[in-house]
Amino acid sequence: MNDNTRDSIFFHTIPDGAHGIRLDLFLSRNHSNLSRSRIQDLIRNGSVQVNDTHAKPSYQLKTGDQVSLMVPRPSPLELIPEEVPFSVIFEDSWIMVLYKPPGIVVHPAPGHSSGTLVHGLLKYCKDLSGIGGKLRPGIVHRLDKDTSGLMLVAKNDMAHQVLSQQFKSGTIKKEYIALVHGIPFHESGRIDLPIFRHPVHRKRMAVSTGGGRNALTLWKKIADCNEGFSLLSITIKTGRTHQIRVHFSHLGYPLVGDTVYGHGPDTLKKRFLKQNPELVSAVKRQMLHAARIGFIHPREKSYMEFESPFPEDMQQVLSALDINFNAPPINT
Repeated sequence: MNDNTRDSIFFHTIPDGAHGIRLDLFLSRNHSNLSRSRIQDLIRNGSVQVNDTHAKPSYQLKTGDQVSLMVPRPSPLELIPEEVPFSVIFEDSWIMVLYKPPGIVVHPAPGHSSGTLVHGLLKYCKDLSGIGGKLRPGIVHRLDKDTSGLMLVAKNDMAHQVLSQQFKSGTIKKEYIALVHGIPFHESGRIDLPIFRHPVHRKRMAVSTGGGRNALTLWKKIADCNEGFSLLSITIKTGRTHQIRVHFSHLGYPLVGDTVYGHGPDTLKKRFLKQNPELVSAVKRQMLHAARIGFIHPREKSYMEFESPFPEDMQQVLSALDINFNAPPINT
């Protein structure tokens, strides 16, 4: 754990081999836990001195220059750590891979000022302060409240920058398993439809016929049943809000249990309460699970991949539909 109670001060005497290198580049190479943009901010804020004077990020170092770097302690978060349920799948000094249960909001937002995953992370890991912003320390992506599965968390500034860039570029593998209403005619497909915020219902998203943000979803059918449901393996190449739920609702295959973009609970009751009461009682949220995540470790530069089994409620639903499915497949 890092000591976040005081400022950190570092000193460097520039060797012959660093003569002519930019100040910001030299410091970012020698402080791997700080991103280059963070170094540049520190230089502009006066936290870096060369020979006891301020310098620009582009200053070209000379042999023998004396460089001092002061890294201020993170600003205290306006959050109180809490015990929040989640499971740690992998952890080192740079990242965490965790399992988020359904029903947990990722970060504070209007109506959710406590009990979020962020509150639990602050309780579990004392060195997340300030990373990613005061209300989202360590968070580089999110899952909807009622979506279960794997999440990736950054534990330092450099990890946050590198992972955020991987998400932005679409190189991180995000695979989901979803149970939907209906049986698609094709075995696989590609949904390339932009998404924007609904003009009337501001908490909802919708497919846009003009404008919006690009959103790409790939899917493969892995099981179906004669009661009119299909289990899909889904890979998203973009990370738009409610992307999977919006795309499949638009195609006419809404997620089971999704009361925002799909059918309400009365639909299941009318169709299945008599012949399949186990199904009706088990569906309490949208049947969407983040089953697999793959990424390049920000420090080791090696590919890592993790997968998560279904949570109990989703297992119960699949069992009620007599769908036998174990490990999530890999989409290409």
